[in-house]
Amino acid sequence: MLSSTADHLYWMARHFERAENTARMLDVTHRMMLLPDSKTEPDLAWAAPWAVPLVTTGLASAFYELYPEPSTRNVLEFLVTRSDNPSSISGSLQSARENARSVRGAITSEMWECINATWLEFKNIDPDQLEPGKIGDLFDRVKLRSHLFRGVTVGTSLHDESYHFIRLGTFLERADNTARILDVKYHILLPSVQDVGGAQDYYQWGALLRSVSAFEAYRKIYRDVIQPPKVAELLILRMDMPRSLHACMDEIHNILKLLPPSAQGAEVRRKAGELHARLHYGRIEDIIASGLHEYLTDFVEQIGLLGQDVNRSFFSHDA
Repeated sequence: MLSSTADHLYWMARHFERAENTARMLDVTHRMMLLPDSKTEPDLAWAAPWAVPLVTTGLASAFYELYPEPSTRNVLEFLVTRSDNPSSISGSLQSARENARSVRGAITSEMWECINATWLEFKNIDPDQLEPGKIGDLFDRVKLRSHLFRGVTVGTSLHDESYHFIRLGTFLERADNTARILDVKYHILLPSVQDVGGAQDYYQWGALLRSVSAFEAYRKIYRDVIQPPKVAELLILRMDMPRSLHACMDEIHNILKLLPPSAQGAEVRRKAGELHARLHYGRIEDIIASGLHEYLTDFVEQIGLLGQDVNRSFFSHDA
């Protein structure tokens, strides 16, 4: 298959997954903002947490070039509606559609209709939908559309090389974003040390679990009150949790084995295998002892480098 076609399929999937994960990251911030915080000044309670998605996505500098402060409205506009921001929900869906249009003959008609309909629905988002009482529904619609696209892809695509590159893009993007979403909790500072383990801390972890559709899974597996180490274990090491880092690396590791062998591809598979082994044999006690934030930051860096290696190994670029 042509490397340019593989490139478009890979990035089509990454951008669609990015739209969903941006919605998830904003959703967890939004849910945490709904929690009462009587010990913090109102202005700081709203400004500081909404800066978190900008920091975790690496978009803070781009944001401050356009906006004076990370208010609720400014951050939502930047990360939801601005089509000139390639990492916003609107921008990601537009990029997914453009990549799909470039390889229209390599995807099924159902996939194209799903992508096109999603882009049409979200290309001109009504500003009223950014209001606190409505934004949650918008995030849910983005996630639902992403679920629909994945289901259509699995149910209508021939499971050949094209399908493998689509899945590779999906899980690379998901692994990166799960690590970032989990790290969001460690950027939102509690008003006092005494609140750690308290009611606010409990509901923040619950909000995080719900944002990655993992609340019911946590209850089923641990049958216990929400405890941070167990949340971290669920989202990092559990191979049966669909959005965990381990599950994503399982998929990436297996997909790379199915792609055409090459000298460059062998090195990508080696690096993916090394990252997979760290998760497969890792222990949450060791991760927490060494620092969860540091572990997640390193993982984001490593998955980014792996993505760059995939680009160099399988896709043609002039640079």
